[in-house]
Amino acid sequence: MWYSSGSRARNGVGILVEKELIDRVVKVMCKSNRIMSIKLVTGAEILNVVCVYAPQMGLTDYMKKVFSEELEEVLYGIPRHKKLFLRGDFNGNIGD
Repeated sequence: MWYSSGSRARNGVGILVEKELIDRVVKVMCKSNRIMSIKLVTGAEILNVVCVYAPQMGLTDYMKKVFSEELEEVLYGIPRHKKLFLRGDFNGNIGD
């Protein structure tokens, strides 16, 4: 497991990889305590897995903007022809 934690054990994201696949992980990047990614080679394919924990409603607009900019930077850093799996807690809300 790779884990990126924030201060005071808050926030943080993790990516758990099956034991048999650990040797196929060629890159781990912790962009922040809310965004991390791994690059995994499986045969002829390269898989990019990005895990996020978005700021919740109570945080400032500035923090949300920084998160969005960092996520865009990570996503645009992955070539369009490569496989991408984006997962996480986006703290979405439905209704009032």
